[in-house]
Amino acid sequence: MRLRTVFISDIHLGFKGCSADLLLEFLHQVEMDTLFLVGDIIDVWSMKKTMFWPQSHNNVVRTILGKAKRGTKVIFVPGNHDEVFRDFDGSVFGNLEIHNEYIHETADGRRMLILHGDEFDNVVKFSPWLAKVGSNIYDILLAINPYINWVRRRFDLPHWSLAGYLKNKTKKAVQYIGCFEDSVAQAARKRNVDAVVCGHIHRAEMRDMDGILYCNDGDWVESCTSLVEDMNGRLSLIEWPKIRERLLTAAPSAVLPAATVPAALDPATAPVAAALVARIAQLR
Repeated sequence: MRLRTVFISDIHLGFKGCSADLLLEFLHQVEMDTLFLVGDIIDVWSMKKTMFWPQSHNNVVRTILGKAKRGTKVIFVPGNHDEVFRDFDGSVFGNLEIHNEYIHETADGRRMLILHGDEFDNVVKFSPWLAKVGSNIYDILLAINPYINWVRRRFDLPHWSLAGYLKNKTKKAVQYIGCFEDSVAQAARKRNVDAVVCGHIHRAEMRDMDGILYCNDGDWVESCTSLVEDMNGRLSLIEWPKIRERLLTAAPSAVLPAATVPAALDPATAPVAAALVARIAQLR
């Protein structure tokens, strides 16, 4: 599948609840001109508590850098869980760039503000200690997901998230999401752009908010979703677990094994890999 732009966020590499294998399958199925990594790609918060970095997480990094080597422009917009990389704002390593926010223009001429979104989260902004307490509780719910879905696969049931279910059923969580979306859309309106793309709250969404197209590309812990732009500028949300099921039903070999070994790194992006390894080593 060839796309103009792919937006993914909240992968949370380094966290046990990360769906790295599903993400690898998705990345092997798509090619794109530009790949936006919209924050919380690496979960530094989690790795400070428990060091966890399996081969599948390493393969995600190598696959992304491999796409950069083959010509994909990769733009990394750090989030709050990988905020250490915000110090590299404006850095360019070959086809990989790091920006704290970015303006993207679609094929049909719309200007889109790209940011992670944690600056619009009042809990993160004004009570960082409370944010980390909430994150710990949330992490427990997310960590349960792989076991739930292991059982569900045995009964041929689709991918499902306990954390997402509880979040959507809790009144205060729904109110929080609404306030977050309003704040992001308002910021985009002040920037005089047509649309905004963010992540952070792990809730994929695309809707018009008083003239601003609000897009949240979701996450790769709960829903495993991505926002994509086709060659004509049309935007849509992809729910990979659902597409994966359809592909497997039509042709079991259509989904490539997640363990496919990525290509060697481009010398231009090698400093990025070195910096990543150094940052991870500091957490030990």
